[in-house]
Amino acid sequence: MEILAKYVRIVEPINDWIGRIIAWFALATVVVCFGGVFMRYVLSIGFIWVQDLYVWLHATVFVLGAGYTYLMGGHVRVDIFYARMSARGKAWVDLLGCIVFLMPWLIVLFVTSLPFVQLSWRLLEPSGQPGGMPGLFLLKTQILVFAVLLGLQGTAVMARSLLVLGGRMDFQPRASGH
Repeated sequence: MEILAKYVRIVEPINDWIGRIIAWFALATVVVCFGGVFMRYVLSIGFIWVQDLYVWLHATVFVLGAGYTYLMGGHVRVDIFYARMSARGKAWVDLLGCIVFLMPWLIVLFVTSLPFVQLSWRLLEPSGQPGGMPGLFLLKTQILVFAVLLGLQGTAVMARSLLVLGGRMDFQPRASGH
């Protein structure tokens, strides 16, 4: 059981650290979007790469922040039932939810996305827009990183659940939104 506890103590700070960095991308998205709108409507100039940049930053917030969101209990679930459950009941729901729903979906996502991302890397694929950002392959790679980070957090949730089921109440799930 101590191995599971160590695993949780390693994985969760990684997602926490990444999430706190990625949160700044939300501010960057707003600044770049404002700059693009200002240039277009006030200065009458525009650049496609600026539009690409704020869309890509916005996508990065959601994709790379998913593990952090799961860590913080921010993903959607039917809390009207979950909130009323005991710690052991929540542990069972979290464990079975990860095994039945999350992990199979992440495996399918990773396996089916891998050839798509590999081809993009082979082509060093740029934006599909003339004058857009180079490096679309980097954005597409985030699909795989998403699967890995969310998968790591999912395995940490499963480890937490097993610890709670084994009597380690200090590993109860975080309350939603905290």
